[in-house]
Amino acid sequence: MARGYRPVLRDQVFLLPPDMRDWLPDDHLVWFVLDVVEMLDVSAFEACRRRGGVGAAGYDPRMVLALLVYAYCRGVRSSRQVERLCHTDVAFKVLCAGDIPDHATIARFRAGSEDAFAGLFTQVLMIAARAGLARFGTIAIDGTKIPANASIDANRGQDWFDQQATQIATGIVEEAADVDASENAQACHDGGEANGDRVPTALADRSGRAQRIRRAAAELAEQQQRLKADDEARKMAAQARLEASRAGRPVRGRIPDGPLRLAEARAHLERELRDHQAKLARRAALIAAGKKPMGAPPVPTEEHSRIIRARRVVAAAETAATAAGNRQAPAKSLPKTVANITDPDSRVMPTRRGFLQGYNAQVAVTSDHVIAAVDVNRNPNDMGSFVPMMTAAVDAAAAAHQATGSPDHQIGLVLADAGYCSNSNLNAPGPDRLIALAKSREQATAALRSPTDGPPPVGATTREAMAHRLRTAEGAKAYKRRGATVEPSIGTLKTILDRFSRRGIAAARSELNLAAAAYNIRKIHTAAV
Repeated sequence: MARGYRPVLRDQVFLLPPDMRDWLPDDHLVWFVLDVVEMLDVSAFEACRRRGGVGAAGYDPRMVLALLVYAYCRGVRSSRQVERLCHTDVAFKVLCAGDIPDHATIARFRAGSEDAFAGLFTQVLMIAARAGLARFGTIAIDGTKIPANASIDANRGQDWFDQQATQIATGIVEEAADVDASENAQACHDGGEANGDRVPTALADRSGRAQRIRRAAAELAEQQQRLKADDEARKMAAQARLEASRAGRPVRGRIPDGPLRLAEARAHLERELRDHQAKLARRAALIAAGKKPMGAPPVPTEEHSRIIRARRVVAAAETAATAAGNRQAPAKSLPKTVANITDPDSRVMPTRRGFLQGYNAQVAVTSDHVIAAVDVNRNPNDMGSFVPMMTAAVDAAAAAHQATGSPDHQIGLVLADAGYCSNSNLNAPGPDRLIALAKSREQATAALRSPTDGPPPVGATTREAMAHRLRTAEGAKAYKRRGATVEPSIGTLKTILDRFSRRGIAAARSELNLAAAAYNIRKIHTAAV
């Protein structure tokens, strides 16, 4: 047994020159990231860099890109944290080769290369295809809400913007912006930006308050116009339903809420009563003429099931109208339309855990969990994203097939949940698809309790045909792969990007492309080792 411990000699100098290649094992992700970046066409990133002139030489774009990609692979998005890790983490030190860039340089590179990250994602996807990954036989599309770099408490209504417009007109806000600009200039003169103590003023964006207010006000006006148009369309549709019901024509679907709900419910009851009375009158006329009526006699009016149901609808409409008349307005009502003054492009998004200020990120994933396409929009509803995402996946598959010629790089089936279900999405041209008509549990229950087989019935509508197909053994089995395909990939992607770092929908889309590229690089590396 040893008599002591190993000596700890922190003041021992290296006996041989150190070699960074010995600091990490050969299968470490850093070496793979460096190999991938060397294979890429970085001309788009180089176009954003300045060369020549006075001053110190700039950092190699490949080095900064590799640093950013590896940082996102590790789930690190803060430029300050990346700079700190370059001092303390061996992997980051290898990436920058000991020449550590400050956080302002990293932030400038990410902001200046905004348009280049989409090309980075495409190039990485082609590398995955050449490596035998990205099997496009089955594609699953889903959306997830990602918070923006803005607080939900920074939303303002029309009254607040009217007040700010008055202040801007009188120069109060402009004066504050001038004070901010002078303070930033003084800080830069004192060496704050030069020595890396603060983010550049263009990125800090303190003096852009008035501009952001104007953008938010424009966004609010656009929302109000859109809501007004939707409200007018709903009123016209409700009026058309009421007129059809009063004219005796059948109206399908549930009576919509609104000021015309009670009137339509009463018109529906009157039509049912009139139709039933007509049946009773025809039977009485036949009996009076000495003829024997065919079939069983009609039930009394008070016992007819359709009339009972119509009266229940009228009672519910009367209760709703009374409640609406007695409802007191809250002491401080929130505006229906708001805009965020920190990130005017972001929206309030509903989630299972409440509301967040952010964007709707759309992801298309292959059967082997490679991300084939991504996008960001401001609509909480997924329905309008199906065709664009399917088109993007088709284009990616075509590019991969052209590069490899493999039959695995051809789309066979597209899967999507009920959030994407609409007649236009079911009928849109493109690959074969399965779109759920209800929640996953209800879909599985319907396939279990009411199984079917064979082709849909003749004359079935698109929805009826889809419902029939989802209840077949083959359709239920194929759709069951949707959750196992896309949801784990979204969960892993959100470990890389759980919140956007920059503001604006263009910056958010750029950052999502960078995060998706990092995700695919991790998938390729895992498959390679």
